[in-house]
Amino acid sequence: MSIVQTINAAMRRLPAGLLYIVLPVPGIWLFYQAVNNQLGADPLKALEFQLGVYALQLLIASLLVTPLRNITGINLVKYRRAIGLTAFFYVLAHLMTYLWLDQQWWWGAIYKDLTKRPYIIIGMLSFLALIPLAVTSNNAAIKRLGAVSWKKLHRLAYFTTMGGAVHYVLLRKTWEQEPLTYVFIVAILLGYRFMRANKTKFKVFRQAGG
Repeated sequence: MSIVQTINAAMRRLPAGLLYIVLPVPGIWLFYQAVNNQLGADPLKALEFQLGVYALQLLIASLLVTPLRNITGINLVKYRRAIGLTAFFYVLAHLMTYLWLDQQWWWGAIYKDLTKRPYIIIGMLSFLALIPLAVTSNNAAIKRLGAVSWKKLHRLAYFTTMGGAVHYVLLRKTWEQEPLTYVFIVAILLGYRFMRANKTKFKVFRQAGG
């Protein structure tokens, strides 16, 4: 048995539902640290920031599932829904930390941020685009929409993930390596998906000597 077959066999025995227990643990630990003032001089900002980073990492992980299967043969497709939904709840926790704990529902300041700060505008648009993905991440929605329409809708995942990465870059206000790395990874994934979607066209173009 090859290494890939061994990994896939092990993954088949591991229930996807386990991720709903494991993946929230870092976020729960973050809240514990924040409550106990263990996140530095500004625990609220640290909490808000790190929840957003975890969300972005999980969004990217969900997009990596298909390329990983196509390129290596390792099949983690059954875990993609759990990864994506957990990412959504991390984004929601990130947003609620900003609205509730940071701004304390002060709508004047929130409105100002939403109209003056590009990184917040992009972050909010990305969150809004995530909502229909989360709502339709179930078998009933796939059946109701049809597989083709469902897949088209879930292409929004690329927009939301790139939006999250750009949100991170603009938030830092400097060209830091970590947020730029996330943008680069998402750009590679978008390029990969574009090449796969247009594989036939590129093949015809090459055969024609273009």
